[in-house]
Parts: sequence; structure tokens; C-alpha cells
Amino acid sequence: MTESDRTDRTTAADTLCSAAFEKSGAPVTGVSLVAVGGYGRGELAPYSDLDVVLVHDEVTDPGRAAEEVWYPLWDSGTRLDHSVRSFPEMVEAARGDLKVALGLLDARHLVGDAGLTMRLRTTMLTAWRRDARSRLPELREMVRSRHEMLGELAHLSVPDVKEAGGGLRDATVLKALVASWLVDVPHAELEQARHALLDVRDVLHEVVGRGTDRIAPETWQPLASALALPDERAAQVHVRELGRRIHHLSRLTWRRADALLAPPSSRRGARTPDLVRIADGLALSRGEVVLHARARPEEDHLLLLRAAAEAAERDAVLAPATAERLVRDGAALPDPWPDSARQLLVRLLASGRGLLPVWETLEDAGALDVLLPEWQRIRLLPHASPIHRFTVDRHVVETCIEAAGMIRHVARPDVLMVAALLHDIGKGGLTEHSIAGEPIAREVATRLGFEPDAVDRIATLVRWHLLLAETATTRDPEDPATVALLVDRLGDAENVTLLRSLTEADARAAAPQAWSSWRAGLIGGLARRVMASLEDRVPPPESPATLPARLPGEGEVEILVEQESDGARITVVAPDRVGLLAEVAGMFALQRASVRAARAFAEGDHAVSVWYVADEVVQPAVLRSRFEAIVDGRVDPTARLSRGRIGALDPSVTIRPEASRQATVLEVRAADRPGVLHLALAALARLDVTVRSAHVDTLGPQAVDVFYLQEASAGALSEPRAAEAAHAVRAVLTPADDG
Repeated sequence: MTESDRTDRTTAADTLCSAAFEKSGAPVTGVSLVAVGGYGRGELAPYSDLDVVLVHDEVTDPGRAAEEVWYPLWDSGTRLDHSVRSFPEMVEAARGDLKVALGLLDARHLVGDAGLTMRLRTTMLTAWRRDARSRLPELREMVRSRHEMLGELAHLSVPDVKEAGGGLRDATVLKALVASWLVDVPHAELEQARHALLDVRDVLHEVVGRGTDRIAPETWQPLASALALPDERAAQVHVRELGRRIHHLSRLTWRRADALLAPPSSRRGARTPDLVRIADGLALSRGEVVLHARARPEEDHLLLLRAAAEAAERDAVLAPATAERLVRDGAALPDPWPDSARQLLVRLLASGRGLLPVWETLEDAGALDVLLPEWQRIRLLPHASPIHRFTVDRHVVETCIEAAGMIRHVARPDVLMVAALLHDIGKGGLTEHSIAGEPIAREVATRLGFEPDAVDRIATLVRWHLLLAETATTRDPEDPATVALLVDRLGDAENVTLLRSLTEADARAAAPQAWSSWRAGLIGGLARRVMASLEDRVPPPESPATLPARLPGEGEVEILVEQESDGARITVVAPDRVGLLAEVAGMFALQRASVRAARAFAEGDHAVSVWYVADEVVQPAVLRSRFEAIVDGRVDPTARLSRGRIGALDPSVTIRPEASRQATVLEVRAADRPGVLHLALAALARLDVTVRSAHVDTLGPQAVDVFYLQEASAGALSEPRAAEAAHAVRAVLTPADDG
């Protein structure tokens, strides 16, 4: 699929429209058929609609031709988006609807009165240039809302090549901005990326066999073959790179447009020179960091980092031409870096939201190949986990942005920021990424000039950056083995504090739901216990649940519901017995409550379970009714929930002997579906196995349930009993055979 294919499709459509117009008997003067939008630009994809308008002047009545012109097009099977309007109606529609105005900028004559079409084009373009200053804020908000809703083409797991940030819609908006004569964009660069993305959309239509702009995961491989690319990874990089380039051009252009439209801060400010010196060799011009006339890039090896840090901290644009010159002509940094260079890098990383556009400019200019050549390992690399909203490289930048807000909570902000930059640097290979990343992080930190102790800390944080989150959500913090594991891995209190901040930043950057108040409480509580152990003191008692003033007696149950900002916290208290937790889990499963996490533990002779339910308001009376129906035998949740498939993949059921010396730890990973937890607990109850504590968490599409098991008479399970329990759980969670 090439531009010539689009030209052929457009020519064929033009011929079809001309024949339909002539057959309709429409007047040859005062009426014209006009192509608009993508058809007007001659950019038809294989399954595109034809956007056409039958325009007539103020004195001409097209009569029945206004209807007759469409019938031959419909009969041909063409997908049509059509309208009939007088010239004044066109002008009024463009004035009242920004989308109409943008579409008419691409109006192209098809057949009929060419003079009328020329008049329409001239009027629309003149009005656009005349009113651009007043209309651009509305267009800016339209673009911002679309980006916020759909995300960015370069980083979405299922990218939309048209509507996502950096897609074809943005390229069209950039062309409209250029048509306003207010701002300019690098024309050759934009057109090259735009036409390449049009090729991708054409091939996507052919591969899928219908009109679509979204690239589903299973489409990448056939797309790669059709684009003559070696593999799926190459196809992803190709498409995402195009989206990243267009989005970066869009971001820069809008920053320039915003600066142009912003009123001067004062009359005096309006008269001052446009070039303001801000640092050695640097000046600020119209919101962009540029080189000062006295700058000597070939003599100042810090100038590139200084320019980037100044731009990011000021939330200003790092002028692309400036970045390119500094990469081309700037003095090389020594190895290892001097302290001043490392401090500038940390300033850049800790600049907050201003980091993202500056980092993209550095990447475009080739600066990252000089400053951090390891970046190529993760550049535009998709995340394997669906919980991540960004590609790996963008996730890393977002982690730095999140970590920047936490630097006042740690003793070594520089270590935190560089660890945030490098925490996923090991991804993209066959080795587990935290293991692969440790030696890379050690090498980079050494090159950056960190002292040996800081190098060790950065390497430790990269190696164990998942440890605190995984342990807090899958292990019993009351078990001495849990705390001992973290003490052994982290070594001292400073590493614990740094890892606590890195864990939060990493989770917040992954997805909004990845850092809930529940998860924050679990991780914070575990970190405090580890700190207390390192300081050789007894940790303060935790309060995992709000208990009722009077604990329920035999045959009773107490259910408390507490609303939180991101869901509901539901506490269930009842006299302890084998099978109780399975019944509580069945209650939630029958309610179809969206359980994101849960904890269960003993409080004397009572069992307490705390459930975090996301976006649900559950009435205690309704839950109690369901629970009583299960206990009385009127409802059997196992019979209802075991029908059909539990998930597409077999569950993973593993015994973890290293996790506790007091209980048998059973770890279950399965597809997240209602009833998974109940079925597992019911299987254990049938074996008369006591669940001392349970730790339930949902990570994307996967449920991770960890049970601390003991015999009813107390004590860990024997090896045969542990194997029996694992087999029973695996059996009830294994997908049913559809055959």
C-alpha cells in the first residue's frame, strides 16, 4: 500500500461521483459536488467512507438532483457520508462548528460549478485565517480532551492510528495550524510521518478486512508481514515511532501556539527584548530554551544537560534545533561524569511534569544515544502486563515524574531518581528483568560518577524494585519469615525508605488502579515492620480492621462497610471454624462484587476478613442475607460458580516452603473471575484444612491468592497433605473441557 494506491482509489471514487452527478441532471452552474475531509485530501483507505457535500449558490435550486445524485453511489455499495447545503448554510455551519470548518479546509472540487467550489475554498480559508486567534483555544481544548480520553498512539496497548495522540487526526490538525499562518511545523518531517501512517492504515484495513483504526494485539504479526517488516516487534516499533514523532511535533507546535496567543504579562514586558538570559550559555525566547549568542558548546560539556534541566524545570520547550546542535557540536562528557553533570541529570529527572516533553526532544535529537545508550533496550518496548497503560520507556519517564514528588521523604534523592530511571532497564530480554537490570544499573551508576555505596544502593533498588509490593500483597506480615526476607534483601533502613518511595512511584506510573489506599496501607505497614526489625525494636501493633464493639457470638456474623475514596472496605467478623472463609468468599462471588484485594486473619476465637471492593456500594443487609442463605444450605455457591470455564489458562498452584516455618504457604495464580477464591477455599475446607491467614490481590487479569494453611489441630501440613491440598485447588480451578 502506497500513496499511488490512495491516488488510484481517489481517482476511481472521483469517476463514480462525477457519473452520479451527471446522471442526476443537476444544473451545471450554481451547483457543485465537493469532497471534504480525508476524501478531499485524496487519502482514501480501502474501507473509507466518501465524505461529500452538494453545494448550491443562493439563487440555484438543485431540485430532485439533491436526492438523485446519491442513488447511484448507494447502488455501487459505496459507504457515503453526504449532505446538501447552500453556500450561506456552509458558511454558517463552519462558523458554528469547528469540526465542519476543519473539514472544509480540505474541500476539493469533484464535478459541477468549479467557480462555486473555488469561492467556497477561498471563503473558508480566509475565514480560518481571520478567526484563527479566537478559534484556536477551542481547537486546543478539543485536542486535549481527545488525548486525555484515548491516550497516545506510541504507548497504547491497542493503539488507534487515527484518533489517539500522534495519530492521523493530529497530523490533520497540524496542517490546519499551518494554514492559519500563525505557527509553522517542519513540513517535510510531518508529511513523511503522516504518509507512512496512512500506509499503515491502508494495510490495516486490508489485513482486517474492514474499516478500522485500532490495531489489536493479534493484528501485529500479519501487519508486519504486509509491511515487509521482519517481525511483530519491528511492526510495533515502526508504528509507535510514527505516532511518537507526530505527537511530539503536535506538542511542540501547540506550545508555540499557546505562547503566541498568551497576552504579555505587562506593558513593560511587551516591550522588553525577546531573549532573556537564564543560565550560562542559555536564554529563554518565547517560551523556548535556546543558545545564548555567547554560548560555546564545543567548550562546555555540561551545556546539553544544563539546557535540558532548565527547560524541564521551567516547563519550557527545549528548542529542537538547540538540542540537535548541542548533540552535534557539544563537548563530550568524561567517563565517569563529574559531580556537576550528575547533579544536572538529577535536576532534570526531578523536574516533574516538565520532564516528558524535554525527554522526547532529547530522544529526537539523538541526545539519549550519548547520555544513556542503554535507553535503546526499552525504547517503544510494549509491556507484557496489561495493567500497564504505557510502553516501557514512557512508563519509566512517568515513574521519574511520580518519584519527583517524593524526594523530600528520602535521604538520597539522587539515588531515588536514578533508580526510577533504571528500574525497568533490564526489560526486553529473556532473563527476568530485575535480574537483568541489576548489572546494567550498576554500570550506568558507575559511569554517572556515583560513589560505590550509592552504586550499590541503585543496583539493589533495581534488583528488588518489585519485592516490597509483591511481599506486601502475597505474604503474611505477621510471620517472622516475611520480615526476615526483606531484611536480608535490603540490608539497611535507608534502602527500605528508598524502595518504599520507588514502589509507590512505579505503581502510580503503571495505572491509576495500581495504587489504591488498600495497597498503600499494606506496603506502608510492611515497610514499618522491616524498619523496626532493622532498628532492633518491636514494631507497633497494626490495626488491619475496624472491629465491632461486641464480637458476634455462635451463629452470628457482623458485616461492616466503610466507604473509601476508591471503593469500599468491608469487614466480616464471625466465630472461627473450618470453611467459614469459603462461605464469605461465596457471598461476595454471588453478589458479583468487584473484589480487588482481601486479607483474612484470626482475632482470638474469631475469624476476621477484610475485603477491598472497587467502585461498589454494597449494603450490609444484602450481604448478610446472602451469607445466611449459604450457611443454611439454601444456596450452594460452588454448584453455581463451578459451571463453565474459569479461565483460558491453567492455574498455577505452588507450595512455598521458604515463606514460613509456622504454616504451609500455598500460592495460587489464576484468571480473575468471580468465584475463583471461593472454589479454592471450599476445596481446602473439604480437606478439613484451616486457613490461618489469606492474602488476596488482583493484578490486571490475574488473581493472586496466598493461603497460610495449618491442620485443624494446628501446625504446618505434612508434605503429603500439602500436595493433596495443592492438587485439590488445582483441580477445581482448571478450565473445564468445552468438548
